Amino acid sequence: MSELQSNLAKLEGYLARFREAGVQNLIGGAAVAARTGAVFRSVSPVDDSVVCEVAKGGPADIDAAAAAAKDAFPAWRDLPGAERKAILHRIADGIVARAEEIALCECWDTGQAIRFMSKAALRGAENFRFFADRAPAARDGQTLPSPTLMNLTTRVPIGPVGVITPWNTPFMLSTWKIAPALAAGCTVVHKPAEFSPVTAQILCEIAHEAGLPPGVWNLVNGFGEDAGRALTEHPDIRAIAFVGESKTGSMIMRQGADTLKRVHFELGGKNPVVVFDDADHDRALDAAVFMIYSLNGERCTSSSRLLVQASIAEDFTAQLVERVNAIRVGHPLDPATEVGPLIHKEHLDKVTGYFDVARADGATIAAGGERIGETGCYVRPTLFTGARPDMRISQEEIFGPVLTVLPFATENEALEIANDVPYGLTAYVWTNDLSRALRFTDRLEAGMIWVNSENVRHLPTPFGGVKASGIGRDGGDWSFEFYMEQKHIGLALGEHGIPQLGKLPGGAP
Repeated sequence: MSELQSNLAKLEGYLARFREAGVQNLIGGAAVAARTGAVFRSVSPVDDSVVCEVAKGGPADIDAAAAAAKDAFPAWRDLPGAERKAILHRIADGIVARAEEIALCECWDTGQAIRFMSKAALRGAENFRFFADRAPAARDGQTLPSPTLMNLTTRVPIGPVGVITPWNTPFMLSTWKIAPALAAGCTVVHKPAEFSPVTAQILCEIAHEAGLPPGVWNLVNGFGEDAGRALTEHPDIRAIAFVGESKTGSMIMRQGADTLKRVHFELGGKNPVVVFDDADHDRALDAAVFMIYSLNGERCTSSSRLLVQASIAEDFTAQLVERVNAIRVGHPLDPATEVGPLIHKEHLDKVTGYFDVARADGATIAAGGERIGETGCYVRPTLFTGARPDMRISQEEIFGPVLTVLPFATENEALEIANDVPYGLTAYVWTNDLSRALRFTDRLEAGMIWVNSENVRHLPTPFGGVKASGIGRDGGDWSFEFYMEQKHIGLALGEHGIPQLGKLPGGAP
């Protein structure tokens, strides 16, 4: 039996219960159908087959979940940090124990290749362990003495929070948002993306099996226009953490305005990888290919614009075309596959629509540029050359395995092209000139920059973007800054002078 056949057989065993009972909401620790009884179908992009039916939550379900989170908040807030730490570590243990199930289900639900998803569950476990270890110190503050006061700061959890996660690597991103919320002492209402609901239920089940009290973590499936909007507008939800499109982030900000809801947005990107002529060309090529074509190009940090210095552009692009044409597209459960199907037919249509846009604007499709087959959502990895910085393919987030090449002559021109987009999430710079690296990164408009490296995530560092790419930062203590409120306490050191109003000389009123 091949590895593909073995993986398919295991998958059927894991999906059997979902095919029979569907994906449910989990509210107050109990698996429940939507209040209306409505369901929707989750369809696999691999072969267009129905994965399972999913509870279609709406405002009533969000209201019940918010009430459960509100009721559970005081006890979870007051639980000693060491006890929260122990629970979160048990959640991590549960993730590791079910890593294969999570990976196979996520591949089938999203189309991501098993070579990447096999590690996603373990990264999720690492997220829980990282924040578990910080839970005991989450409320720690500072002492800031002044001549008359001992000033103390502390932090307290903000309250029930809403977490809205996307369909690309949904399991890992759910852990990245929810683990720090729980470690901080917040309770959670989670609405996963409707295109990829299966692993969200697995994760929530693992949490409750690990001893998480009922109501601390609630899961409501549904669509953005009903369940999502109800969550962002709900008066008992104090904050919204959202990962997704910039346009949706703008809508959420408007929806939460009436309740003065705190928001954290990780949004879109049109990220440049800038290759100077003094760079290590082979490593730069490896990184450029990896950061756009891995994970099907469906990642916010993908390097979707290649800015390459004109003196090396012809040779570098020729090697790039050869590499792109050799990328293995296939079944996501086949270990040899490098690019699987895109998430959904709607997204496939969006991505392939840019092929016509490129042609109409005068760019060249140097590789790919076509759909593969009639079943599933497969597309050939694509490379655009002959493009200008003002073209739509250079400005808009395509969110697929599509790269646009933009030559530049000088450092200043490269900087102008790199910054001349609405987004500012990540950037990648390849040069062996240290002075140039420092000078260039200082002027780049991006929240995260890697020099002579692909995206290598280090959990204590801040993760987030500028401009239309987001608001706020995840990672390390930055996550606690979002999920917690700062509190200041000033203690008088003695009887310092207090101005006296309404008191006559001699002490008479």
